[in-house]
Formats: sequence, C-alpha cells, structure tokens
Amino acid sequence: MWIGGIVLLLIMVAAAALPRLASGAAARQQETLVDDSETVTAVIGDLSANATASGKVQAQRAAQLALAQSGTVAEVFVQVGDAVTTDDPLLKLDTAALERAVLNAEQSLVIQEANLAALREPASAADLAAAEANAASAEVALSEALAGPSENEIAQAEANLRAAEAEIAAAAAQLSSARSGASEAELQAAQIQLNLAQTAATQAAEQHSGILVTEAEGFLTAEMLSDMEFAARTQALQANANLAAAQETVNQLLNGDSSSIATASAQVALAAPAVMQLRRIWTCCYLALPQHRLPRRRATLAQAQANVDQLRRGPAESQLVQMETAVEQARIALQRAQNNLAEATLTAPFAGTVTAVHVHAGEEANGILVEMVDPASLEVVLDVDEVDIGKINEGQPATLTLESWPDVEITAEVVSIAPTTTQDNSAVVSYQVYLRLGENDLPVLVGMTANANLITDEVKDVLLVPNGAITANREKGTFTVNRMTTDAEGVASFEEVEVTIGLRDGRFTQITSGLNEGDELLVGTLTPRFQFGNGDGPPEGGGGGPFGGG
Repeated sequence: MWIGGIVLLLIMVAAAALPRLASGAAARQQETLVDDSETVTAVIGDLSANATASGKVQAQRAAQLALAQSGTVAEVFVQVGDAVTTDDPLLKLDTAALERAVLNAEQSLVIQEANLAALREPASAADLAAAEANAASAEVALSEALAGPSENEIAQAEANLRAAEAEIAAAAAQLSSARSGASEAELQAAQIQLNLAQTAATQAAEQHSGILVTEAEGFLTAEMLSDMEFAARTQALQANANLAAAQETVNQLLNGDSSSIATASAQVALAAPAVMQLRRIWTCCYLALPQHRLPRRRATLAQAQANVDQLRRGPAESQLVQMETAVEQARIALQRAQNNLAEATLTAPFAGTVTAVHVHAGEEANGILVEMVDPASLEVVLDVDEVDIGKINEGQPATLTLESWPDVEITAEVVSIAPTTTQDNSAVVSYQVYLRLGENDLPVLVGMTANANLITDEVKDVLLVPNGAITANREKGTFTVNRMTTDAEGVASFEEVEVTIGLRDGRFTQITSGLNEGDELLVGTLTPRFQFGNGDGPPEGGGGGPFGGG
C-alpha cells in the first residue's frame, strides 16, 4: 500500500534532549522515554488506499482486415510499421474482370434509360401513319376472308395442281425406267455385239503384231511396210474403241444409265416442292372457308387497331412501371459492379500503424490480409483480483508504470470494468479493468507490461498520524496513542488516549475522534525508568502493541 499524490507535512521532533523532569519523589516515579523514541504531531492532510494489479497495453482500435471477395493480389502498398491515415489503400486485387463488369453495367443502364426515354416520347407522325396503314391492311384482309375465294381462283389453282402432278409423275416414271434396266432381248443383242467387237479387236491386234515383225525384202519395201503398219494400228485402235463402246452398252443395260438416273432424280426433286405448294393453295381455296379464317384475321385487325390506339394515347402506366423497374435494376447492377471494384482495394478503416502483412503480390487473397492498430487509442487492460474489484469504480484515478520505464509514473483513469470474470484455468478469480492512459511522452507500444496502483478510497483534509504512533489492543479491539502534555512549569508527561481510526495505508492512519490537530504523540515504546533505592519497583505492564506495519 502507498500514498498516491498526497503531501503530508509531518513535524518529526527528535528526542535528543528529553523534557525537563520534576524533582523529588514525583520525579522518580515519572515515566521517561528511551533514547530511540521520537514525537510526532497530528496534522491535517489527505489519505488514500490503493489496490495493485498488472496487465498489458492494448489498442482500443485494432483491426484484422480482409477483403469481401477473393482474387489475385496485384499490388501491396504497405509494410509492417507504416503509418497510414483513414482510407489509405493497403493492397489491391487484379481488377481487369471487375472493370469490364462495370463497363457492361454502365452500357446496360444507358440502354435501359434510352428505352424508358423512348417510351415516354409521344409517337411520331410517321409511326402513327405506319400503324394506321397496318390496321387498314388488316381490315382489307378480314374483308377478303369474309368474301372467300372466287370461282376463277379455285379453277386456276386446280389446273396448276393437276399440271404439277402430271409433271412429277412423268419424272417419276422416267426415274423408274432408268432404275429398272433392259429387257432380256436387249441384253442378248448387246452381248453379241460385244463378242463381235472382242473378236475384231483381237484380229486387228494380231495383224498389227505380224506386220511389226515382218522385214522388207523383194517387192515389199520398207515404205510399204510402214504404210501397212499405220493402217493396221489404226484398225486396231478403232477395234478397241468399238469393244469399249459395246462393253459400256452391256454395262448400262445391266446396271442402268447413271446419268439418266441422276437427271430423273433431279427432275423429281425439283417438281416435288412445287406440287406441295400448289396443294396448299388448293387446300386453302377449298378448306379456308370464312369460319376457319375469320378468327385469325380478326385478331390481326384487333392488334393493329390496339397499336394505333396505344400510339395515340401513349404508354400505359404498367409499361412505364415495368421500364422504370428495368432502369432501376440496371442502376443497382451498376452500383453492385462498382462496389465490387471498390472492394477489390483494401483500405485503412482508421488512422494507425500497420502491424502485420500476410500476403504478397501474385498470391491469392484469402483470410486476414493486413493487421493494424491505432496508437492514439492505447489502453491498459488489468486483471484485478475479486478481493479488490468491489473497490474499483469507473472514473477512479490510477497511476501505472511500464516494465520498459519502471521509474516513470503515468497517470490513468478507470474507464470500464468487465461484467464477467476472465475465463482461464486459474483458480484465482479476476476481472478485467480498462484504464485510459494520461498524456505522456513515452513511445508506448501494444503488448507492453503495465503495473498499476488503483486508488480505491480517498479522504481529504482529515486528521492524520503515523501508524507507529498507534497501539492496538487486539483483545479489546481498541486503539490508543501516547499524547504528550506539558504543565505550566514546562514539565512534559505522556497520557494514553483511546482514539477511533478511519482510512489507513502503509504509513498513516486517519483519526476520526480522540485527538486534535497539533497534538504531539510518542512514536515508539513508552518505557518507564525508576530509581529503585527507595523500595520502588517497576509497575506491572499489560498487553498492547504498536499499530505499525501495513
């Protein structure tokens, strides 16, 4: 225990010269003091009681920062120890995709706003004229549907259909004929021609070969042999050509003429769509009677007339609401895209100091990325024993020292007390008490150890005496002091006086009754000194003790 911020003026009088004692028998019986005794004076002063506790320096404002979205870190702007201000960028993700999303959202908003503006614009004369023309055309179509097709239209449609059917039938017959092949007689005749051609080709080849080995002699000159060889070769070539033609004829009769089949197939393919179209027209002319065509024609006319009416009166309220909603949705989408882009940059939520950076450029941003504290918001968090917590209140003053500077006292104030105990495995029950640091010039850091003295009680302008001047009777529970008095002749004596005490610390005690300011008191043991020559003996003593210590 100690006295915090209290100055007491104590008059300490050394007992170097003892008071003058009376002479005679009275003097021999007077109590006197031993040489180590001293006197003090009861004074008016201030007194306080304290509780001690230790804790750590923490920051009221500390942040572990993360991004709302993941991505690749493009750049880190800070490092540990950097001082930052509010909204300073700490790191940034790769934002190429986010920037494209913002651009797309901006374009969508422009389109929706343009659609809304166009809807609010009154119809132009050209638009109204076009709508009226469509309505008139629909009305004519309805009238024609009511009248039905004429006899000439029906006859012409039937004639066209019959002609197309005949054309496709002829093409189909030709295709069938080409695919069916030749008769037996045609095949036999062609085979005979093929055999004759084969024989002729063989003979021509042999004749040509014989001429080639013949030598000129006698009347058969070389010139004559040359002419004969040319004629034989020409005849052999012609025979081979005839043989090839005969073979082709047989092949066509056996397999059909591929060119004829292709031509006939093309004719059928071309004729088929025309027949289908003419059949639709024919069906329309006969089956599309007024009762079948009228509903569609009437619906077309009604829609055309509704378009004209809408252009004349402007958009309906529901259309405006729908388009305005679309614009608002586009605006929200743009805001969301812009927010996503902004959230790709991690910024400082307050001014402070960076204490940790957990990511580098090129890495994926996940979890806690940057940590920081506000050095201006430092506080001390104490663990106060439950024995003392009842004496602690918000607003109480305190003093503390830091392990780094044990000789420097810092003023502080209790700002809050935790409503629940500290959760740990210790058997000691303690509560966290938060102190606000007073002004100081020390470079205080988060995590430093602090030792605090909490002023639990305080009295001002009260009567104080040193603890050593008070004797406690443990059996009776009373307290006494030895008050010095001086008679008219200047003879000093001491009187035992019972007092009532109040607040007490390690050195001084408050006296609430029994003494007055200025009373001189004995500090130490009152030891009687006797002259034994006259049969006097020491008096019997009884059991009190000094009220010392703390």
